[in-house]
Amino acid sequence: MRNLLMLSLALLASGTQVSALSCMRPDVVRTYTQAAEAEEHYVVVHGTLRFDEQRLPEAVMNESPPSTKIPARITGMALSGSRFDTPFDHEITLEVLCFGPWCAGASSGVSYLGFLEVKGGAYTLTVDPCGGNGFAEPTEEALRQVELCHAGGPCRQQTE
Repeated sequence: MRNLLMLSLALLASGTQVSALSCMRPDVVRTYTQAAEAEEHYVVVHGTLRFDEQRLPEAVMNESPPSTKIPARITGMALSGSRFDTPFDHEITLEVLCFGPWCAGASSGVSYLGFLEVKGGAYTLTVDPCGGNGFAEPTEEALRQVELCHAGGPCRQQTE
């Protein structure tokens, strides 16, 4: 995901015209694997995300902010061991990224599977136009697959 962000920023900085955004299909297993292999520390949470939707950035050609940080709260359960069984109720930062004229969307009051980066005791959920680290209204199968990956079982990315 960071590579896509860097590529997008490089294209914008170089003045190259970008006419369409091409994204890989969001996949909870790929995101889990990236978080597990990252140098940064992540906690995986399934819960309800709440924030002021009026603070979401507007997608405007050449005028969208690259990053908007919004105070938020997620209440639910964190992944520990092999299940979502640890209560989690924390203030977080929802970081909404824009790639040129495309901005991520998010909805308040909705169930999310979130891969939250932990830095200095603070939690950040980053979403981007290609999905990012948040999955709105995850299916039971997606939650089971993340639990299976975390427990050391087979981690299989979704196929089309």
